[in-house]
Amino acid sequence: MADRVYKLIAHNKKASHNYLFLETLQVGISLLGNEVKSIRLGRVNIRDSFARIINGELWLFNCHINPYDLAHRASKIEPVRNRKLLLHKRQLNKWLGKVQEKGLTIVPVKLYFSGQYVKLDIALAKAKKLHDKREAIKQKDIKRSLRQSQKRY
Repeated sequence: MADRVYKLIAHNKKASHNYLFLETLQVGISLLGNEVKSIRLGRVNIRDSFARIINGELWLFNCHINPYDLAHRASKIEPVRNRKLLLHKRQLNKWLGKVQEKGLTIVPVKLYFSGQYVKLDIALAKAKKLHDKREAIKQKDIKRSLRQSQKRY
């Protein structure tokens, strides 16, 4: 992902705390014009959103995009609606098998502009247990203290 140039819009930091990411994938998202304008203003929240495979298609749920203020009243869209995610069929089938057989979930990680397109990074994730979360916090504290001690010397 280091070779891509993108403008980050939203990042789901809560997901990395609650889930262990096994695999990530860049997908497109089907949006309407007013939603894209609102996303350009940064008025989007993916914190509580998740993705599911329904009838052979990948859908994003609970993604909140505030309505664009300057849009015509008749064209205003519901802020929390299901949005279709765009990816290749073979990628979808590969993830479908993993989700069904291993009990994994699909979590959105970050939303960004790649050129003129809105892209979403999704991750195939496994839920962390409470002791895993504590271990991750402990490791983060150790790394922070090491960095601080290196700055002093």
